[in-house]
Amino acid sequence: MLYTVTAVNHQGINGTVKLSNEKVVPTSHPLNDQPGFNPEELLALAWSTCLNATIEALLDAKKISAKSTVSVTVDLLKEPEQTGYYFRVLGQASIQDLSLDEAQAIVQEADQRCPVSKLLAQAKTVTLETVAWTDPIDLGE
Repeated sequence: MLYTVTAVNHQGINGTVKLSNEKVVPTSHPLNDQPGFNPEELLALAWSTCLNATIEALLDAKKISAKSTVSVTVDLLKEPEQTGYYFRVLGQASIQDLSLDEAQAIVQEADQRCPVSKLLAQAKTVTLETVAWTDPIDLGE
């Protein structure tokens, strides 16, 4: 085993989640303005980080010096029959200085290797697209 972590939630959507590595993550409902993360944010964060790290590893292994970006949008929607909710997830990946076909081949290979992608693979409401490179939005880094 390379790594393991356990998350324990006993406060639902508003409170904190405790991790076995001593970290504590504040949680908050997505429809209020309280501080904290919601499942939509955590899913977007997990997939964008994992998939982009996998793309970067493939680029490095292929000795391609190019930047990559993965953007993940998660929408919370009501089921049509009003029986619950579901997530619609859109991932968009791009690689600088590669043609769309070259980038798509690497993104598809990364999608087959990324652990989070594997979890999402059979989900009917998850889509992954390869898009033309644009400079990522500066989030104050």
